[in-house]
Amino acid sequence: MIRKFVSVFIVGMGLAGSLLAKPLPQLTADNIDEVVAAMSLEEKARLVNGIGTFWSGEVRSLRDIPGGPGGTYAIPRLGVPGLYFGDGPLGLRINETREFDNHKYSVTAEPCPLLVGSSWDPELIYEIAQDIGEECREYGIDVMLGPSFNLVRNPMGGRTHEYYSEDPYLSGVLAGYFTEGVQSVGVGASVKHFAANNQESNRQAVNTNVSQRALRELYLKSFEVSLKICEPWTVMTSYNGLNGKWTAENRELIEDVLRGDWGFSGVVMTDWGGGKHSERMVAAGNDLIEPGSEAHIQAIIKAVEEGRLDIADLDTNCKRILQMVVKTHSYAGYKFSNNPDIASHQALARRAGAEGTILLKNEAKTLPFAEDIKNVALYGNTAYNLIPGGIGPMEYNTGNYTISLVEGLRLAGYEVDYKLLKSRPKFNRPSMMDIAMGRNVVETPEFVPDAEALAEQAKADDVAIIVFGHIAGESSDRTIKDFYLTDAEHELLDKVTAAYHAEGKKVVVILNIPGPIEMESWKDEPDAILCAYQGGEQFGNWLADVLKGAVNPSGKLTVSFARDLYDYPSSRNYPLLETKYTPSGMAPGLEGIEVKEEMSNEGERSTSYVIYEEGIYVGYRYFDSFGVDVTYPFGYGLSYTTFEYSEPTIKAVEAGFEVSVSIRNSGEYAGKEVAQLYVAAPRSSLEKPIKELKGFAKTRLLQPGESETLTMSVSIEDLASFNTAKSRWETAKGKYQFIVGASATDIKGSVTGTVKKMFTKEVRNVLKPEITIDELTKK
Repeated sequence: MIRKFVSVFIVGMGLAGSLLAKPLPQLTADNIDEVVAAMSLEEKARLVNGIGTFWSGEVRSLRDIPGGPGGTYAIPRLGVPGLYFGDGPLGLRINETREFDNHKYSVTAEPCPLLVGSSWDPELIYEIAQDIGEECREYGIDVMLGPSFNLVRNPMGGRTHEYYSEDPYLSGVLAGYFTEGVQSVGVGASVKHFAANNQESNRQAVNTNVSQRALRELYLKSFEVSLKICEPWTVMTSYNGLNGKWTAENRELIEDVLRGDWGFSGVVMTDWGGGKHSERMVAAGNDLIEPGSEAHIQAIIKAVEEGRLDIADLDTNCKRILQMVVKTHSYAGYKFSNNPDIASHQALARRAGAEGTILLKNEAKTLPFAEDIKNVALYGNTAYNLIPGGIGPMEYNTGNYTISLVEGLRLAGYEVDYKLLKSRPKFNRPSMMDIAMGRNVVETPEFVPDAEALAEQAKADDVAIIVFGHIAGESSDRTIKDFYLTDAEHELLDKVTAAYHAEGKKVVVILNIPGPIEMESWKDEPDAILCAYQGGEQFGNWLADVLKGAVNPSGKLTVSFARDLYDYPSSRNYPLLETKYTPSGMAPGLEGIEVKEEMSNEGERSTSYVIYEEGIYVGYRYFDSFGVDVTYPFGYGLSYTTFEYSEPTIKAVEAGFEVSVSIRNSGEYAGKEVAQLYVAAPRSSLEKPIKELKGFAKTRLLQPGESETLTMSVSIEDLASFNTAKSRWETAKGKYQFIVGASATDIKGSVTGTVKKMFTKEVRNVLKPEITIDELTKK
């Protein structure tokens, strides 16, 4: 009896104690500190680690999204849901089918960012990003991993198609609008890859060595520009080392520059598998380690317990993650539909591809096709199997289809030469392994009909289209030979052009490529050339729209097309490219620069390094400043119509200057035009490029005879250059030339604006290179 009474008393005391205990906090936007305080050390360590990847089978969550990259841990007892991430920015990447589920999880495969960026239309990019965000939302994705907007330092980068431009201002503006578009529907964006991630070769081991000035003016500037437009939920660090430290472990990059100089308050996460040392990442301000691992979790716990990692740093990481969590649809309990409005998104993808394509050549009004053009002959492997986007980890779900050029032309009312179609050999795109091993589309021999067949086709068909298809993808860079047409491609071009010209008929070349290629040796042969890059799932439809004239292409190049690969100054030290030069073969100004042989990384030997010896002279900044001719300059693009520019005018305003120009459609077709504003600075103590892009604007669709006045604003701060010795931005006083052009070399007029007193803005003196970099100079 006594024993029973004691046991009842003990149980009763336990119940009373639990009733008197303070209830656990449940996460809200107002109690994040309280929730973090209630978390165990293990919960904190897990929150700053991802849950693994859905494609690897390592997922540790209640719900998975096959094909997705992963997410974050849930802490149910504290009301913290897990988040779900989706790959981008070419479109959401998830599997179309799921086990034991007959529903089709379709997404829109968008045109590649290099193509859409060539539209120079921020509003169009906003709309595309909004569609991607809606698909993320309706499939239960909280954060989309994009935009990508590292600079195109060299066209051989494997992810060139995924980036916007060689210019930091243009890249930053477009990325800012993309971010705003995604986040307008309540889905987070993750701007990436921060920073100086300009190659894929050995990307997880390379140590990038770059001067503070080149960093500030080019490779960090694009991020700085974007952050003035948007407030991304997250920033993703890159794989590479930067001046001796991995970016995910670089407190100077994350805390001093990103958060200190620029005021970023969101989450910083690693790229998938980026970063090496768990406790260093936490201490550096890298909040989230993706895809996460048990080893990282245990290493963080051990580092805190042994006093090597301050718990305050871990708490700060957790707070920032929770501040993101409370903004998400998962936190709000949104009932996603798994049925986004794909049809409307496809219509926009079709319009975007057409507007971004660049008309490089159009002799004798070859395009658009005249009304008497009915029968079309297609040549080239990829004419029948268009490449919609880069391959590899970033390849998107295309709904298992891409609109072919054959289908697009037929839907537009054209007949495609059936005998030629049936006689061609079958062609399969290369796999990711092919790319990693250096095997490319261009190594597949092109089918060249014999002379008799070509003569017959030239008589029977009204026009010939040749498609040259090259491909690239994440994890490896393009090889040297990919920059040039193969012998088989040259043979195809030569023979088709000769046969059709003999019959008085035209030849159109379409470039289905991931970035610039050599064109100087062959551009004179065809009658018209379209640069279509990689056009997404609607590729064939919008190509037909452009060829027929349903859409007047208004794209302009965002990267320069050099006459030769070694005319790009960065080719001297780019991986996979030859590094031995004769003086006659060197780009001007680069003679005699010594390449350093080794670099260290916090006491550990790097397996690779790269030195940005070209400094601030990237893309048109180099070509214009050193007088190097190019095949097609930055900003170049033709139209089916013509445009007249008025003389520009300038007005001084409180922040700086406003430059206006009127553009009139003086041709026969409705069309759009992009005006570009370059600025030439007065002579000062800082060497500068001859001119730099500081603004741009695009007209609405102008009917023949219509005009529109465009106004572009430039602040005094926008004119600044970085003074390394004083660690500050400086705008020298004096007269600045504001140059309006249709491209970097097609100048329409200029005006002068005077800065009356010097502007300066100090920033933290960080990210110093570990070596002396002998940079390219005009002096």
